[in-house]
Amino acid sequence: MILDYITWNVDPELIGFWIISIRYYGVLFAASFFFGYLIMQKMFKKENLPIELLDNLTIYMAIGTVLGARLGHCFFYQPEYYLRNPWEILFIWHGGLASHGAAIGILIALYYFGKKNKKPYLWILDRIVIVVALAGFFIRMGNLMNSEIYGIETSLPWGFIFVRDGQIVPKHPTQIYEALSYLIIFVVLLLIYSKKGKQLKQGLLFGIFLISLFTVRFFIEFIKEVQVDFETGMSLNMGQWLSIPFILVGIFLLFRSFWQPQIK
Repeated sequence: MILDYITWNVDPELIGFWIISIRYYGVLFAASFFFGYLIMQKMFKKENLPIELLDNLTIYMAIGTVLGARLGHCFFYQPEYYLRNPWEILFIWHGGLASHGAAIGILIALYYFGKKNKKPYLWILDRIVIVVALAGFFIRMGNLMNSEIYGIETSLPWGFIFVRDGQIVPKHPTQIYEALSYLIIFVVLLLIYSKKGKQLKQGLLFGIFLISLFTVRFFIEFIKEVQVDFETGMSLNMGQWLSIPFILVGIFLLFRSFWQPQIK
């Protein structure tokens, strides 16, 4: 029998008892930090850096990710609503996190981390983007478990009918498209780092990350459902407009790295 589509009706709640609810998204989000920490720990040991520095970096990353993702969603996608109801910005459990906002939040947080710990900004970014790409994989799989951020209607045999979101026709599982793309980017960046190590030029990995990840995001947006009403009728949606500056910065950093000195 040839499969025409996949019926997706997974309960987003992994465990629920009394007033406590543990959701797949939360577990996968936490997993991104757990595995990211283990990978960074090996990198720090390889470069003879104190683990205390990594612990400090993890705190900055967590704060930058959560605040940036939440504020990015509120002010990039629903500014009018949240300006009228600013207290609801704190209601993260209601949903609404933006990856572009997370990227900006991480960049700002790591800038202050570098200043405080006297580490070159690009040195930090070249390493952290390896685990950020892996985190992107986990988060998009969390979106799949939530039956959210999917694509437009498709007749392809791997189309998903997201029953819990009230869908009755197959849609592109864009969460899986993005998740697999981010996983590939993670593997490529890790292999480059493992092979080159301290011989890496500053900004090389960060540039590759920005170009590859946001190019993937830019093209997948063409087959995504509109996330908020104001995007209807736009030639490029908000996610695509926000991706362009990151891609341009990545191209600049990639070319710049070719004439930069090696990381010390």
